[in-house]
Amino acid sequence: MNRSYSAVLLFAIVASLGLTGCSDSKHGVQAPAPTVSGLTLTTVKVADLPETLDVVGTVRARTSALVSARISGTVSVLHVREGDRVRKGQVLGQLDSKENVAQATGAVAAIDEAKRGLEEAQARQKLADSTFGRFKKLYDEQALTRQEFDTRQTERDLAHQAVARAEARLRQTQEASRAAGAMADYTKIVAPISGVIVAKQADLGSTVFPGQPLMTIDDEGSYQLELAIPESQVRAVHTGTAVQVQIDATGSNFAARVTEVVPTSDPASRTYTAKVAIPQKGVRSGMFGRGSIALGSTIKGVLIPRNAVFERGALTAVWAVGADEIVRMRLVKTGRIQGDSVEILSGLADGDRIVTGGMEKAVDGGKLQTTTPVK
Repeated sequence: MNRSYSAVLLFAIVASLGLTGCSDSKHGVQAPAPTVSGLTLTTVKVADLPETLDVVGTVRARTSALVSARISGTVSVLHVREGDRVRKGQVLGQLDSKENVAQATGAVAAIDEAKRGLEEAQARQKLADSTFGRFKKLYDEQALTRQEFDTRQTERDLAHQAVARAEARLRQTQEASRAAGAMADYTKIVAPISGVIVAKQADLGSTVFPGQPLMTIDDEGSYQLELAIPESQVRAVHTGTAVQVQIDATGSNFAARVTEVVPTSDPASRTYTAKVAIPQKGVRSGMFGRGSIALGSTIKGVLIPRNAVFERGALTAVWAVGADEIVRMRLVKTGRIQGDSVEILSGLADGDRIVTGGMEKAVDGGKLQTTTPVK
């Protein structure tokens, strides 16, 4: 009896709690929306925007030197590494080439031998000239036969020819010595221009051959952005065309003009190269860049202040205020940047109101109370 009574009592308590919970859920009052004030609103307007061609490119040095090996050898000394600044004529390294050094040494020895041969020929010429003079005097006095006179004259002529050959041999060995010396100098790796080492293709101990690249030097004073222009749009781009350039790595955004359009296309990508000079400092070869080229026509579009756009993780958004005065985060897709404004490709329509001031006070779902005048 007691056990049955306890079960009935427990069931009554559980049922009472369930009814109480349902009543609270059904009749519960939602918390009021937070109020937001101190915001500056701007009304979005669709306007005529200049039509542009947006292309990408790579930063490269206008003047770049590829230092290559001119002889075979082993890299025995390297004084520089990537990022080092060098001056024109500076010795960057050394190649170990015993054959070239041996040839230069042999060429110097050949010059000494040629000089001694010339001195010997000149001595014989002097003796032959002196002997011929005496015999000519005897011949003029008719104390010598014609045959003996002709013999001495021939000996004198041969001595003169021997001197000429010795002089030619000396010149030949001197030229060979200069060539061997030049080849020996090729063991030195010398900077052809002043700049910065941007790449090093050979390491200490590497065996190199004539024409093999060793390192690349860029002139820091002249960089340019090389833009890839599609074949279908190349007629709209020429020297002097206005370009809005953006370098992502440095965060720079500036106006420039095309300085050169390469007249031939890349058969792989079917694009032409347009070059734009970069006056800003801090850029390096290989950096990614963007170019927005004006085509001379207009399209309908939306521009809003750049400071109205913010990012949440991988999302790009703005604060929008609806007709119910509720602030909501709205996702947008941005396009090209024009000064302090950014183009909105999707997410906003004509007449929408967005927050452009006091954004730190905006709360998603907040009720707008007071605002500064709408622009």
